[in-house]
Amino acid sequence: MAMNLPSGRKGRRAPMAEINVTPLVDVMLVLLIIFMVTAPLLTAGVPVNLPDARAKALDQDQQPVQLSIDRAGTLFLGDEEVAEAALAGRLEGIAAGAGGGEPPQVYLRADRGLDYGRVMRVMGELNRAGLNRVSLVTVEG
Repeated sequence: MAMNLPSGRKGRRAPMAEINVTPLVDVMLVLLIIFMVTAPLLTAGVPVNLPDARAKALDQDQQPVQLSIDRAGTLFLGDEEVAEAALAGRLEGIAAGAGGGEPPQVYLRADRGLDYGRVMRVMGELNRAGLNRVSLVTVEG
């Protein structure tokens, strides 16, 4: 008969061969929730009430220029407010920054409550600067 007798060394245990992954899973779930909550807040810097459309989103390989017009008619280039008088110079600078290559894509975000003529004046400035790749941003609906 064989018996498992304790050895002469007291206080030493055999090393654990398993890793407890529960704390790792808990931390990862907390990080996932944080990113899910904060990601929608980072998408648009200028609050604009966009119109609905049935078109699908465009595939994009380079970072587009975002031009926004809020309900009050204030112009924003990215997140920076731009005066209407300075818009033409800023757009020409963007077009010149492309060099001899293709001009960058421009996303035009305009509030649905704006006058149609106001949006068309901005589109005319884009065209005059040579930025002809303009996409009108809408809400998929």
